[in-house]
Amino acid sequence: MNIVFEGVRIARGGRPVLDVPDLTIAGERTTVVAGPNGAGKSSLLRVVAALDRPAAGRVMVGGEVAVRGPHIRDAVAYAFQRAVFLAGSVRENLELGPRLRGVEEAERRRRAGEVAEACGIAHLLQRDARRLSGGEAQRANLARALCLRAPVTLLDEPLSGLDGPGRAGMLAELPGLLRQFGTTVVVVTHDMREAAALAEDLVVVADGTVRAAGALAAVLAAPPDAETAALLGYAVLRAETEAVAAWPGVLTPGTGAATFTMVVDRAVAMPGGVEVTGRIGGVPVSVRLEAGMPPPRAGSKLAVTAPPGTLVRFPIGSGGRLEQGRAESIAVPESR
Repeated sequence: MNIVFEGVRIARGGRPVLDVPDLTIAGERTTVVAGPNGAGKSSLLRVVAALDRPAAGRVMVGGEVAVRGPHIRDAVAYAFQRAVFLAGSVRENLELGPRLRGVEEAERRRRAGEVAEACGIAHLLQRDARRLSGGEAQRANLARALCLRAPVTLLDEPLSGLDGPGRAGMLAELPGLLRQFGTTVVVVTHDMREAAALAEDLVVVADGTVRAAGALAAVLAAPPDAETAALLGYAVLRAETEAVAAWPGVLTPGTGAATFTMVVDRAVAMPGGVEVTGRIGGVPVSVRLEAGMPPPRAGSKLAVTAPPGTLVRFPIGSGGRLEQGRAESIAVPESR
């Protein structure tokens, strides 16, 4: 079920929060909407679910305008960032949505049991839903949305509130859960690592506007400007006449066709090598030294390079609006 934005503008208190002239979210795929806090990501979800009405334009869900009524009620399942449950057991909360949509009791119980098992909360089905830990509540919140088996599933920061191990575990499980129970899935996150792990398609949002949209690999490989490259996780460095974007892990110690001077902040011995963090022209970067190489001292300078064809280049003034420190560089090669 495709989701199409046509000239959509949303404002709050007279302030524009979302402006999407043209965007199509493809059906039967997982699309991640990523960007910093306050970028307009949740507003985008809310207008799809007809919880907010745009000041201008319209959103089409499955060919029909997204307004409150039977179509959106039956088409959309929404897991809000903050899990809020009604009084009763976890099972009762999971079955409530299907019950309101007329699903028979046997099918409701089957769905709840199946999804609870897949989400790792089968042992919590009889627990008071309002007495769950943060991690348990997030899993139950996800399970409640997946129980609906809706054509469109909207997930707003599904990993928020989870600690490190819980977050990593849920991130590893989520793609399989979405394949099993989802159809058209839209996930909001501010974490690009989560976006890369979950997305088939990626939409990058900042300041209420869509900066890039398309298949994940295509968006990551060819950001349209330096600011979007920084949002995607690139280290954006200022060379002589251009901004140069390096993907994490591309930079290595040594010299080459493109060489930069890194000021070392810290060097930590890790299994298999030394992790060195520092800055190039004020931009945080990290490189790994091979095992046996002496760790550099804090404050020292380290030459780092990137293989030809791995840097993305933006002429200064053509979208490279970031104000970064100047990087020392030589002979930056042509790239994508």
